[in-house]
Amino acid sequence: MPVSADIIEALRLELRRGNLVLAVLGTLRSEKYGYTLKTELGGLGVEIEEGALYPMLRRLETQGLLTSEWRKDAKRQKRFYRLSDDGVAALAQLAGEWRAMNASLSSILKGVGS
Repeated sequence: MPVSADIIEALRLELRRGNLVLAVLGTLRSEKYGYTLKTELGGLGVEIEEGALYPMLRRLETQGLLTSEWRKDAKRQKRFYRLSDDGVAALAQLAGEWRAMNASLSSILKGVGS
């Protein structure tokens, strides 16, 4: 009996959540405003809806990993985000964790789906 599409979709979303945080932190090594961040991530193959991105940015800022600042850009007020010092440290630690997990999973999953 095949696994239902609903179960696969729920598992896929769960798998993506942590990776999205890492992608956002990694992309914010240079300052960006929300729409530019979303567009850049999409261009790199990491799609994220605005309804997920902006709450994530607020949460990461509340956690002290990002700083933001309102500025006028092209005659509009835009909120620019960048990593805080704690965000830089967290990114380095999480990137190491991700690399180790990815190496382990690559070994475990060798031959699956091929």
